[in-house]
This record gives sequence, C-alpha cells and structure tokens, in this order.
Amino acid sequence: MTDHPANVSHGSSQTPAMVWTGRATNRFQWLLAAVGAACLALGVQLAVDSAWSAGIAPLLMSVIGCVLAGLLILFGTLAFVHVAVKVDGDALEVRCGHVGLPRRRILLTHVVGADFAPKVTPRQWGGWGYRWRPEKGTAVVVRRGEGLVLQLGDGRTFTVTVDDAEAAVCFIRDRLHVASAGKITGRSGS
Repeated sequence: MTDHPANVSHGSSQTPAMVWTGRATNRFQWLLAAVGAACLALGVQLAVDSAWSAGIAPLLMSVIGCVLAGLLILFGTLAFVHVAVKVDGDALEVRCGHVGLPRRRILLTHVVGADFAPKVTPRQWGGWGYRWRPEKGTAVVVRRGEGLVLQLGDGRTFTVTVDDAEAAVCFIRDRLHVASAGKITGRSGS
C-alpha cells in the first residue's frame, strides 16, 4: 500500500515540518502592568480631583509624573509579557508582546550554530526584556527557564527564552545542515 501526500497527517514523521513555532509567557509581568495602570489611574485622579492648596505647579508635576510613570511601566511590561518565536526555512523571527514589538528577524544564512540553554535567568542578562551585553550578545528574556542560543556569523550570539527550546535547536540544526548541503551541491554543480 502506498501513502499519498494528501493522506499524510500533520506531525507525521513522513513529512518534515516546514515551520517551528514556540512561545514563552511571564505571568509576573501582568502584576507589574497592574502597578503601571494604578500609577496612571492615580495621575488621572489627581488631575480630576484638584483640591491642592499648594498651587498649580506641584499639581501639574504630580499629574504628569504619575501619568508618564504609569505609561512607561504599563507599556514597558506589556511588551514583554510573552514572546513568540517562529523558525521557517530561511529565518528565525522573534516577536514580543501583544503588538509584536520589538521584533527581530535573523536569516538562517547568518547562523553558524544553535545550542540549547537549560537555564536562562534574568539575572544573567540584567533583567527582563530585550537585553544587550557586550561580552554575551543580545537576548530576549521574558522568564526564567530554557532558551535557544544562536551563534551568528559575525561572532555575536542571540538568546531567547522559549518553551521547548530543545526542539527549536534540532529544527534549526536540521535547516543549517540542509542549507550547507545545498551550498556544497550548488558549488559542485557550477
């Protein structure tokens, strides 16, 4: 009996996956977002209930300070509540938060290696979010746990915390092997 491509189910070992997707979430960031919303609400409350007897300048500074601090905390934390990683045949794409910003796209032709990191912590990178350290490279850290580390052709590294990072590493290594085999056959054919 012969299986036809239409009969092959998704996830079968007979057809290789063309796209790998992963995600990581940090529920603690929602608490920080609530703090930002509270600061924003306090600023609005101060602006509406202006029973200050000290004058307009202190009131204005308090309102602006609370609103700006609230917006900064709110949007800064919501941007890193979760991260979505997508690896297709030619690139790795990382999108942060609900809007998808900041976003990073790395072509697999620029990747020379991929490794699994069993424990990535915010302490290693100086906190949560999009991080850069000269001695380590660039990272997107939204939670503590497993991560994917890419070695780039220019000597830098890129790390991202994502669930099932080990599967992502295998997927990327398979794509790198296919790409390098394609380059070898491409050179021998010319």
